[in-house]
Amino acid sequence: MAEELQKKSNLVTKVKEFCNEVVVELKKSSWPTRKELIDSTVIVIVTMIVLGIFVAFADVVFVKIVGMLTKSA
Repeated sequence: MAEELQKKSNLVTKVKEFCNEVVVELKKSSWPTRKELIDSTVIVIVTMIVLGIFVAFADVVFVKIVGMLTKSA
């Protein structure tokens, strides 16, 4: 019973130590400014819209090609 309590206590200590280390590492990292974050977000959204349009266009083209090939057969 004492061993189980020791293991649980050891686990709690390890989790606390891990969380403290995470906080220390996060403080070391450089965070983007609000402007950088907004600019990056806009770039990602615009890129996703452009890629979505491209995929939709390619899909329509391939559907028409496959339709033409299967009608003639």
